[in-house]
Amino acid sequence: MNGRRCVSLQYCNYKRLPHGAPLRYNRVMNILVVEDEKQVATLIQKGLEEQGFCVELSHNGSEAFDLATTRQYDVIVLDIMLPGRDGLSILTNLRRNRNAVPVILLTARSELEERIEGLDLGADDYLTKPFYVEELISRIHAVARRTSGDQLSILRAGELTVNLITREVKHQDRSIRLTAREFGLLEYLMRSPGRVFTRTQIIEHVWGYDFDPNTNLVDVYIQRLRKKIRGDSDDDLLETVRGVGYRFIKL
Repeated sequence: MNGRRCVSLQYCNYKRLPHGAPLRYNRVMNILVVEDEKQVATLIQKGLEEQGFCVELSHNGSEAFDLATTRQYDVIVLDIMLPGRDGLSILTNLRRNRNAVPVILLTARSELEERIEGLDLGADDYLTKPFYVEELISRIHAVARRTSGDQLSILRAGELTVNLITREVKHQDRSIRLTAREFGLLEYLMRSPGRVFTRTQIIEHVWGYDFDPNTNLVDVYIQRLRKKIRGDSDDDLLETVRGVGYRFIKL
């Protein structure tokens, strides 16, 4: 196998893409990985995060379905065999509820009928185990390109609209001018409404370096964002969770 290691049910590792390889998108993509084998899931997460994705893990089908229906993801990587709800049940209910989030199924080689059934139910792609993580990355980009319409390019919360392509931000009919860091911070929080992010998580994902516990950088930027978004209105969509961090209020 050319010395490369791949993800399997029994053994898992990842292969890094060339150092500095650029992503095809100039924004963070949120990925939900649903895999009950924790070692496999963790190493998939590590491989994806090294390529700039924001990854959330779930090891249980019932929990994964709750996440998929209450949070916004660009792509869901979904194993078929799961405790709780199985992957096909999750997919069926997402499509029944008109949730069009792209789904990539993970299947065993012996599950041909389930792969066909998954595609018929609305899966966008599938990978059979074992597989290389770089192949998964390519599949993620491919399904994101195919579905890169309004769902992936526009974030909305009440009267706040953020266009991820043009980087235009509007509240009601008022245009808001943001710096690159302010825009990145707003996007990061908006993509997971209701979720509390620590200052360390925000620094790592928005600024890309280790957190200095003595800096108030995040607090300063939150205050700037809050002021710009509110303008003359009473809307305060950025909530401070005392002693923990910040979250974008889920409307």
